[in-house]
Amino acid sequence: MVGHFQVYFPEEIVHAAGVLPLKVCGAQVDGMEAESHFGSYLCSIIKTSLELALTQKIELEMFVTHPICDAARNLAAIWGRNFPYKCQILYLPQNPNSKHSVSYLRNEYERLKADIEFIAGRKIQDENLWRSVALYNESRAYMRELYSIKKETPWLITAENAFCLIAMAGFIPREEYNDFMRSILPMIKQRAIKRQDKMRVVFEGAFCEQPPLDLLQTIDRSCYLVDDDLMIGLRYILEDVAVEGDPLYNLAEAYIEKSSYSPVQHDSRKPKEKMLLERIRNAGADAAIVTAAKMCEPGLEEQVTYSKALDQAGIPYFISEFEENQTTFDHLGIQLETFVENILFD
Repeated sequence: MVGHFQVYFPEEIVHAAGVLPLKVCGAQVDGMEAESHFGSYLCSIIKTSLELALTQKIELEMFVTHPICDAARNLAAIWGRNFPYKCQILYLPQNPNSKHSVSYLRNEYERLKADIEFIAGRKIQDENLWRSVALYNESRAYMRELYSIKKETPWLITAENAFCLIAMAGFIPREEYNDFMRSILPMIKQRAIKRQDKMRVVFEGAFCEQPPLDLLQTIDRSCYLVDDDLMIGLRYILEDVAVEGDPLYNLAEAYIEKSSYSPVQHDSRKPKEKMLLERIRNAGADAAIVTAAKMCEPGLEEQVTYSKALDQAGIPYFISEFEENQTTFDHLGIQLETFVENILFD
């Protein structure tokens, strides 16, 4: 298995080598083994991700992280001190607006491909990559269909169930995932569930560390979650990637030209506050829940920008923060219910 840290990673390259890509995105574990490898003031996902490997809950042949923040950038070096396999950083373009960004990223993917070929013991042919790209295109189409259900008929699926359906893609063979989604999506559409009088909200702030399922359940009690950035890396590419020509170039171009947004990609064509407003309007949402993981620098910084944009647009919003190991949500639930009632009965 090749483990890769948040946010986006071109899993197609690993899949084309016949190796399973595994999304390493933390877990609800105590982190005791990993605690001694880090300082105190870090987000939880960094520690719990390493904890999974130190306690042999995952066994990898290679690990890849990204320079999305100081902690994530240093994770490769810390990981590499504790395991014999290769641990590296994939440098996605810091300036995606440069005319050289696609060719630069294509070369990064070529470097990554060589390392994957080494652990797989085989060359990755273009034909293999085309098949993998087509398979992942199919996956992303199913994910878009799921989010269409969330927007149009959110009462048919809870926020936690939708989250789990997306997250599964990071842990099982993609062929099995596509077979499952092909079966389950028609079943969701056929569910006989009555619509309730709930407010429609967008959830923003889960681009890296993921909130506990209990938090999503808390939101579900008061609201319909019609769009979000949960596990955004798995659905970062918004359109089909071309399956002809140079597959690495096509993947690189898709990341630059056909991708979503997040606080860790700095693209002047996609100002994050404007993209959030667009997400809210496209989803027909009444309000936004703007949150961030505790100790997450990029996420907490964006809360300020998002708040200003939402104030100017006159869109109600609820500010909060979370941690993946958080277990108590009673106080948050009361605050959220009060927020919703103030809007509905204003």
